[in-house]
Amino acid sequence: MTDAPTRAQRFAAVVAPAAQRAGYTGHGSQARLARDTGMSESSVSRMLKGKAVPDLEFIEPLAQAIEMDLLELLTRTGIFSPESLPSLSESDRSQVGSRSIITPEEAADGLGIKDEVGRQMLAATIERLRRLEDDGATDHGDDAGGSAAHM
Repeated sequence: MTDAPTRAQRFAAVVAPAAQRAGYTGHGSQARLARDTGMSESSVSRMLKGKAVPDLEFIEPLAQAIEMDLLELLTRTGIFSPESLPSLSESDRSQVGSRSIITPEEAADGLGIKDEVGRQMLAATIERLRRLEDDGATDHGDDAGGSAAHM
């Protein structure tokens, strides 16, 4: 009987080829990836060998470094699965927007997200979107490229 790959092995199977496509090849590539993500070299080595998954704070910088969309990285590595979210019934849809503000924790509870990493990722994504909205509201598109260019 073959053991299923671990979470770290699944993560490495996605990240290692993407890192190579992004130019992290040859001597010093792990050191460059560590520098570009803020991770330690030993953490990068363990991640690429399928021994560990990086801490949550390094996921977004990693996605940027390997030139992968954050949501794609999260879903392909199994950290987040859109299929795990319950679909909204018609009665649930009528409730969307019925309150003006909910907390990320309430959103995670409402979506049935119990995994702590998933909850943290949802909260981080919401915070990032809030910052982008705030930046967009204050710059009024006067600079070249708008707020999306600063991501």
